[in-house]
Amino acid sequence: MLGIQKRLTNSFYVLLSLPATAMGFALSVQISALSWILSTKYGLSIHEIGLVWAAGPIAGILGQVIIGIISDNVWFMNGRRRPFILIGGVLAALMLLALPNIDVISTSTGIGSILGVAIAVALTLDLAINISFNPTRSIIADVTPEGDERTKGYTWMQTISGTFGVLAYAIGAIWNNYLLIYFGAGLVLLLSIVPTFFVEEPRHLSSGADEGEQSDASSFREIMLSIQPLWGFLLYAVYGISMSLMGIKVNHYWVELFCLALTLALIFYTLAQKESGKSKTEAGKIGFQKVLAAHSFTWIGIQTMFVYMFSYVQYRLPDLDDVNMGRVISISFLIFNAVAAVLPALVLQPLTLRYGRVRTHAACIAVMALGYAGILFMGYSAGVIYVLMGILGIGWAATVSLPFAIMSSKVDQGKMGLYMGLFNLSVVLPQLVASLGIGQVISQTADKSLIFVISTATLAFSAFAWRFVKEELSSDVQMVSGGGH
Repeated sequence: MLGIQKRLTNSFYVLLSLPATAMGFALSVQISALSWILSTKYGLSIHEIGLVWAAGPIAGILGQVIIGIISDNVWFMNGRRRPFILIGGVLAALMLLALPNIDVISTSTGIGSILGVAIAVALTLDLAINISFNPTRSIIADVTPEGDERTKGYTWMQTISGTFGVLAYAIGAIWNNYLLIYFGAGLVLLLSIVPTFFVEEPRHLSSGADEGEQSDASSFREIMLSIQPLWGFLLYAVYGISMSLMGIKVNHYWVELFCLALTLALIFYTLAQKESGKSKTEAGKIGFQKVLAAHSFTWIGIQTMFVYMFSYVQYRLPDLDDVNMGRVISISFLIFNAVAAVLPALVLQPLTLRYGRVRTHAACIAVMALGYAGILFMGYSAGVIYVLMGILGIGWAATVSLPFAIMSSKVDQGKMGLYMGLFNLSVVLPQLVASLGIGQVISQTADKSLIFVISTATLAFSAFAWRFVKEELSSDVQMVSGGGH
């Protein structure tokens, strides 16, 4: 074991963050370039682009859960998470190289459908990212003690990853998205392979479950009970995917309304549950479900912006050509990620020490909702959009750092991979809602400002829901804030 790991120095947190940074960079390339290249080079419509983006979350539904369960229970190459980081990194690099060559792949393989090849590439890319994202995040919980040090691990993860994300959008803004894609492939390969051999993983993971309350958390029944707040999202995902694959179109939204009502009912039921008076295991289960409920609505709004931002820019700034439109989007996400890179380790972690992780996170999500409202009412120029994207970066900084620390304190430490995979369902299932249901509504609506109506409403609800997540604050935090949350 390296000395920096024994002492948990800042340099160790940087090293520990690099594999997650590789996957974050791959995701940044995907966000910056995928919709743009599919629209401008291959001529896909908004609805078709939504289908391509839907392929990734489909991969994530099973990918992260399965990889999480396996990585909790294997030991290979002197690591539990290491093998999956290596495999995912290589696959992600190869699929990035495939993005600008979808037409070449289609021609050389005899597959006539650009859309089909695009879905296959996006599916493999997102599966690769999901294969690696789970272990790159789980390993942080494996090698850091619960509490402030773990919060530090995840905030440093986002600071390092976010800094490289800024680099990604800078390359796209200053040069072009093609250079970004090729540079990204090399960087992802390097950062996912080299650092993993310098972090020593624990051979055995301790369990946080109460004695006598151990259950098979990886059984199908227990998994379904654990994700109860997401049942409405899951039902719609099955419906939406089935309808898309069969090519069935309907002229009503009854299923969408039913799934929305079911989701809201389950989420309000979950938020109303009391953790006090329960055993540690039962309280942890309720706490985990509350995190899923709150986090899911964050991702509806964020994914809606990620996928359809290009459409909003086209609507608000119709005089831009394809190249300049891509540049505006790249600069917007550059600013967005620059803020998210600076804040976690330098600002958010100190705030969590003073006010607690949940309160800090809920406040950041509320600020993000206000930023979305600002774009909705004032986003009529590139300059205004850039300023408001900086405000949105506050919420993004919290979203990709603090929930991991909050969630990891609620679950059995010996099954961190499993729960990290289940936690990812609160990301990918809402992503499917954004890609399928919301995409269909936006494509049929002339006024593309609807994109930010949806984002504002969902982030505001998420900020409200996070206030119901209970956190055991340290005595120092309680003295500052006036009591526990």
